[in-house]
Amino acid sequence: MKQTVYFWLSFSFAIILAIYFSVRTITTFSGRGPVSNIHSKTIISDTKDKNFSAITKAISIPSGATIKTIKLADINNQILSVPTVSKSSVRRMPNGNLSIKVSMHQAVALWTDGTVYYPLSANGDLVKQPTETRNIGNVVFRGELPNDISDITKQAHKLLGYLDYIEWIENRRWNIHTITGITIMLPEVDYTTAINTVISLQNNYKLLDKDLTIIDMRDSSRILVK
Repeated sequence: MKQTVYFWLSFSFAIILAIYFSVRTITTFSGRGPVSNIHSKTIISDTKDKNFSAITKAISIPSGATIKTIKLADINNQILSVPTVSKSSVRRMPNGNLSIKVSMHQAVALWTDGTVYYPLSANGDLVKQPTETRNIGNVVFRGELPNDISDITKQAHKLLGYLDYIEWIENRRWNIHTITGITIMLPEVDYTTAINTVISLQNNYKLLDKDLTIIDMRDSSRILVK
């Protein structure tokens, strides 16, 4: 007898919950009643930087907005207008929360037009948030860039004390310009070995401190200086 009563109580409770959540879901997505209102938003990022003030400021949601009166695509475009955002997605949750997931540009270097400096991501994307101040701890690029600058950036860090900027030449190789006025012409293949050779020559002979204008390393069998 007790088992039968318990069964019917549990069954009735399950029916009530099913009706409640069905009505709530229908009300939410039909834009009717307060449950369809946007009550809050949550931002999740793939970076350690949790300062989302620029993203929050860019999102415009009128008071009392509902799932019917807002367009998630418009909100997504507002988020993508923030220079540091690379990708974003927006979802409307049943509890009235906007769930926002963003991928941020990871700056690995700087790009300059000769006047201001722009952060650069590893795939060569320019972050449109310029500054007039150069961080001496960053590798700087000029001109057109290939799709991947991660390796040359890593190798160029070895020359930071002498590095002025780097250029991508004829879409096939790199030139390194030093603060002492020397242009180091790197080979198309294995520029890592060439950079390590320059470092060795600097350590042993102070090559980058000499009165030179060009160090031509395009031919791996010899080094020409001028």
